Amino acid sequence: MAEPPIPAPASSAVPDSQPLRVGSHILKSRLIVGTGKYDSLQLMKDSLEASGSDCVTVAVRREKLYDREGKNLLDYIDLAKYTLLPNTAGCYNATDAVRVARLGREILKSLENPGADWVKLEVLGDSKTLLPDPIATLEACKLLVAEGFQVLCYTSDDPIMAVRLKAAGAASVMPAGSPIGSGQGILNPNNLRIILEYLKAGDPDYPVIVDAGVGTASDVSMAFELGADGVLLNTAIAHARYPVAMATAMKHATLSGRLAYQAGRIPRRLYAMASSPEDGSITSRPW
Repeated sequence: MAEPPIPAPASSAVPDSQPLRVGSHILKSRLIVGTGKYDSLQLMKDSLEASGSDCVTVAVRREKLYDREGKNLLDYIDLAKYTLLPNTAGCYNATDAVRVARLGREILKSLENPGADWVKLEVLGDSKTLLPDPIATLEACKLLVAEGFQVLCYTSDDPIMAVRLKAAGAASVMPAGSPIGSGQGILNPNNLRIILEYLKAGDPDYPVIVDAGVGTASDVSMAFELGADGVLLNTAIAHARYPVAMATAMKHATLSGRLAYQAGRIPRRLYAMASSPEDGSITSRPW
């Protein structure tokens, strides 16, 4: 009697790793990193390299182009390698945010960097929590979209606000995992799941990027395993004991978290399930 055929796995192929598309921009890495808070510009440069990112965000209002030794930040960023993403950090009303966005556009035009037509929008509510002002954020988003900006919009983890920002024309909605620089990770994964469900309904390629609150590599993996399309972070690398090592960890967390999401995790079960099927079959899926 012939041996029964061995059933093929559901899929033996590794899912394709597609680049991240935000508006007209295509990024090879799904990790976006910042340039602030480093002890030195050389340490920043080494960390950016170790992260594997090809997009770095620069705070137009807060960033000092020259450090205390007179060194220029831009001399440590290879503009042929990185797309710059100007951001409006430090703005507390829509008027200031729009003005800073325009300034960032002019700076990047002078550098002939492809990031001149987009901006990461932040409009903060207060200086203690650094949480976004939802009304001012929505107002600024509409104004910038009307001026032709591709707006990546920092917001809270409120699903309703996320839907309104997308409807206002945001190229990407960027819900916070937790308060900026707090290192608390993703405090409300359920809200992030709802945001992903709402924003991708009928539009599965719409990019949702987790921004703020990341503390370590497991936070990055978690964001991707939940289905986020990208992660933006800064403090978690810049303030780590060994920033270059942490940047390397973040690179690998991005790759592993994204691949785990694509692979499809097993469902959580209340009770145990033997890993060796009792009926002798090669595979036995109870779901």
